[in-house]
Amino acid sequence: MGQVARSAHMDVSNTVDVTEPGDVAAAVRRILEARYALFDFTPVDTLVADLSRLYRGDYPGFSACDIGYHNLQHVLDVTLAMSRLVDGHDWIEADGARLGPELALAGIAAALFHDSGYIRRARDTRHKNGAAYTRVHVSRSARFLEEYLPAAGMSQLAGVCTRIVHFTGYELTPSEIVVASPQERRLGELLGTADLIAQMADVDYARKCREHLFEEFRVGGLAGEHASQYPGATVFRSPEHLLESTPAFIRNAIDSRLEGQFGGVYRYAAEHFDGEDLYMNAILHNCRTLEAELARSMPRALP
Repeated sequence: MGQVARSAHMDVSNTVDVTEPGDVAAAVRRILEARYALFDFTPVDTLVADLSRLYRGDYPGFSACDIGYHNLQHVLDVTLAMSRLVDGHDWIEADGARLGPELALAGIAAALFHDSGYIRRARDTRHKNGAAYTRVHVSRSARFLEEYLPAAGMSQLAGVCTRIVHFTGYELTPSEIVVASPQERRLGELLGTADLIAQMADVDYARKCREHLFEEFRVGGLAGEHASQYPGATVFRSPEHLLESTPAFIRNAIDSRLEGQFGGVYRYAAEHFDGEDLYMNAILHNCRTLEAELARSMPRALP
């Protein structure tokens, strides 16, 4: 059966509108409440409502999100993926290895605010765009979580969230991140995995890389004529160069990041979906489609 067409606002299962915070909150709660029937997941609604306020510019002390790639849709898509990975993990793993509802809620909170470091404070006169914080956005996200969660009455989540959010970035390698338990490390691996698979499985992934991600990299000093080398990263000369590099990035992300550093935990998505890994199917489809498009656009060699 071929790939089912889906609109740019829909998730990988084509059932959840990931541009609608309320729809994502409801889907996440359904997943977690079915897995942990006796736990109160109403804080998810508060977390999503505050996230929406933050990205709209209605959260005190902060400006609205002003970048096109790491936007509200991205974090909602990542959060939905996170709930599915956690569900698959705790469905298949034995009692001693399961995460449980408290860590599951912490994982959702970290997923929702993992890119809050891109949001500029209202008093910020140094930068005109949140992408200027690309290199340090994960540490800034950790600081936001450290301040926000106690203020929201969820101080019990702050320690876990400020540690595992580093699994979404490259400031530290996963092995360098200090965590409190093996379960917390696994939660971080799931979070880092959710961040990658959600964006690479996005039906609009290639366009967003070309039209939005390059500009974020340029403002952040990782692309363009005046870019400086970021350790372990490629400096992209143009949107076209970024797009040409994307298939290799996808394959390297699968091999080095998902399989290697995160231990292949992306496979728990298939447990949630009753055996079919919708995320990896979509990622490989995106990669093959982009490779074909790039091959067609390359000038033919003269005979």
